[in-house]
Parts: sequence; structure tokens; C-alpha cells
Amino acid sequence: MKRFLSILMVFLMLVTFATGCGTTDGDNGDAGDNGDNGDAVVEEPGRLILVTTTSTYDSGLLDYLLPFFEEEHNYEVDVVSLGTGAALEQGQNGDADVALVHAKATELEMVEAGHFVDRIDVMYNDFVVVGPAEDPAGVKESADIKEAFAKIAESGSEFISRGDDSGTHKKELELWTLSEVANEGDWYVNAGVGMGDTLVMADEKLGYTLTDRATYLSMAETLELEIVFEGDESLFNQYGIMAVNPENWPDVNYDGAKLLIEFMGSEEGQNLISEFKPYGDTLFFPNAE
Repeated sequence: MKRFLSILMVFLMLVTFATGCGTTDGDNGDAGDNGDNGDAVVEEPGRLILVTTTSTYDSGLLDYLLPFFEEEHNYEVDVVSLGTGAALEQGQNGDADVALVHAKATELEMVEAGHFVDRIDVMYNDFVVVGPAEDPAGVKESADIKEAFAKIAESGSEFISRGDDSGTHKKELELWTLSEVANEGDWYVNAGVGMGDTLVMADEKLGYTLTDRATYLSMAETLELEIVFEGDESLFNQYGIMAVNPENWPDVNYDGAKLLIEFMGSEEGQNLISEFKPYGDTLFFPNAE
């Protein structure tokens, strides 16, 4: 009888254990189901190549602006910062999806030629002439930009040109033509570099240069250069954004480019641009229609 009772007790213990394991397995199964729901596949972010001018990058605008777009649309934007001429060429060659640049006349020509589509105005700021505080050419007393450029040339003061086919370089050449002054001689230096390096060179040589206001303000604390001329209507600086034509390059991310263009022109995007004031002043003024 004792032996029987012992066997019975062992049997009951095994049944209890098995039942408990079964319950635990069931609980794990439920947890597993919940885990499966929690482990739903997260969609990989889309990739977008934005080619842009140095001013939008160096000023910090894109570091501030793009995270809003990336979070809303699950995208990662790779920014390539070049002079406008090189940026447009990269887009024309299908090596980017979308371009944000500032040479409107050239942009419209390239849209007309079929290299880009869906261009819109996004924002504007202005160009300024900077130079040494002593202002040896007397630029500060100029009535307009034509006189300012003429004084630089006549004084023989060094003028540092970006010389890189950027939007700033294109504007500078336009202003020399407007001033009816030949931009040649020992005083005229073709740097062939970006805006930041051009400003550093002008600072070191105690020379003058043309710069977009945003890049100058982003570097002002490290330079002795001052704004010596500003405010002429010829110094208006328009920025536009446009998609690379997918009919020419079927592999470009046209859908992503359209999303970014729409974001930049939206009320949200325009408000964010107007609120970007890292140095206390508005650097870019939104004007998308």
C-alpha cells in the first residue's frame, strides 16, 4: 500500500508539473504572438541625393531643415555641396535626384533643355561686398554696385573671385559687365574654390570679394572682413529647387525629389526657413508661390 501511495504521489506530481508547463507554454505562445506583432517589419528609409550650393550647406540651413523632412517621410537625404555650376552638371548627368541652387537664369535654361523638371522658387537672400575695415578702395561711399566695383578696379585693390562657375561667381561676372569695368589684371585673383575658402583668402590678403550674406555671417567671427557694400537691387539672390528629369535618368528617385520639393514649398517648410536665425538675423527669406 505504501509503495502504491508513493507511486500515486509521483504520478500526481508529474501531472501537476506537466499541466503547469502546458500553461506556461500557452502563456509563452500568447507572448510570442504579441512579440510577432511588435516585431513587424519596419520599412527601410528611402534614399535621396540632394545636390546643392555651398551657401545652403555652410550656413547650417540643411542641417536644421532636412531632419523635419526625413522624419515625416521616412527618408535619408545625402547632401552633396558644390558650386552651382558643378551641382547642375551633376544633376544633368543623373548623379543626383534633386538640386537646390541659386542661378535662376541658368536653372530655367536647363529646365527648358529638359534636364530638370518641377522647378519652384524657394527662398532668397542677398549678396554683399566684403573687404577690410580700412576700405582702401572707398567702396563704402559708393552710390551703387557699379560704382563699388569700379572703385575696386581703379584702386588696384585685390579682388578675390571664386572663379568656380558657382552661382556667386556667375553673379559677380554679371556685376562686372554691369559696371563696364574689365575684371583683369594683377589685382583680380581667380581662386577657383568655394565661398568659405574665398572669404578666408580675402581676409588674409586684405582684399575684397562678393559673398552671399548667409555664408559671411556664418564665418564673421573668424574674419576681420566687414560688409562694405549692400542693398543694391542687383544683389538679389534667388534660390530654386528642381528634380532631375526621370525621362533622361529612369533610376533617379523622382518620387522622393517631388516630396522634397513639395516640403520646401509647403507652409511648414516655408515657416521653418523663415525661423532659421542662427546668428540672430534672418538668413533666407521664403518666397515659394
